[in-house]
Amino acid sequence: MSVSEHAYDLRGKSVLITGAARGIGEATARAAHARGASVTLLDLDGDDSERAAAAIGERALGLAGDVTDAASLDAAVEAAVARFGGLDVAVANAGIAPTGRTTRVYETELWERVVDVNLLGVWRTVRAALPHVVARRGHLTLVSSIYAFTNGTFVSPYAVSKAGVEQLGRALRVELAPHGVSVGTAYFGFVDTDMVRQSMTDDPLGKRFEERIPLPLRKKISPAAAGEVLARGIERRAPRTIAPRRWAALSMLRGIVNPAIDAAMARDAGVRELVREADVA
Repeated sequence: MSVSEHAYDLRGKSVLITGAARGIGEATARAAHARGASVTLLDLDGDDSERAAAAIGERALGLAGDVTDAASLDAAVEAAVARFGGLDVAVANAGIAPTGRTTRVYETELWERVVDVNLLGVWRTVRAALPHVVARRGHLTLVSSIYAFTNGTFVSPYAVSKAGVEQLGRALRVELAPHGVSVGTAYFGFVDTDMVRQSMTDDPLGKRFEERIPLPLRKKISPAAAGEVLARGIERRAPRTIAPRRWAALSMLRGIVNPAIDAAMARDAGVRELVREADVA
């Protein structure tokens, strides 16, 4: 039986989560804590992390942590290990999403920052946590997105970063199996978080593009539901989790349907008009 097929009891485990002061990260910390884990919440603002941890209760530690700074992550991991005696699980969740624009007019600094936070930040989190997780034969969860396998029109750096996270998860899953470590990749559709509201609902271009997505796929889930998905995935040592589940079919059929979708979008008069509006330097 492979490591991924063993149930994983979170009672007594130490779990570290990035991007955890709010949204999916905070909800994941709550879900893990409710299952008996000790949780370390990392976010850029240490005060926000501390408030979120205090609201969860005992066995919760809030720390400042910047996923673009390897030294910051090293220090946070060591603080979690000192507080809880080790580290069993790391959830690389921190991410950002810009408002929509075409790749031609993206500011270079912004495009590269999205990749730095969303992809290299996941790598830095893994690098800092890995010695401890390997020592305890634990689990890593990398938060990707349905944009790993759907067209990234207007959000190219976000899609690029999330596709990279998927590939990192695949490689780690094989490389860490001999060490007894399981690796899961999470793919979320639209979660009702501040990030999604700012980049889609509150952004005129994002809102209009969202309206072109088939209605069943637009369904949003709550951060609490997303946190439960991640916690259950850790308990199952699941190699992948997708929520809402209706995105799973597109993921499985991506090699067949994506070329057709891309071609249809390139021909679509409505999409072309949106591109012309967004493609203004």
